[in-house]
Amino acid sequence: MKRLCDTLGLARSSFYYGRRTAAARAARQAAEAGLTARIRKAHQDSDGTYGARRITAELRDEGGPAVNHKRVARIMRTIGLEDVHLRRRHRTTVADQAASRRRT
Repeated sequence: MKRLCDTLGLARSSFYYGRRTAAARAARQAAEAGLTARIRKAHQDSDGTYGARRITAELRDEGGPAVNHKRVARIMRTIGLEDVHLRRRHRTTVADQAASRRRT
């Protein structure tokens, strides 16, 4: 094992840490796969309008394991889901392109 780790440029402790935590990683990935399906369903039920906070509230109303809105947001980013923004963004300052730029 030492020779293989030296060849790959890894510490032996990293190899054994990865081997020791493989089961926990697999369980977490399986749990996130189930959560991903629930998030997709909630997003489709809202016609794609709900964001991470509203989907989190929907998941809590359904029951099941507690989920943080940050985790829901991360999963939504990875699978490419976004909420709908109905408000237009207001531009309050329009820069004059002909003006010289200030140097500091």
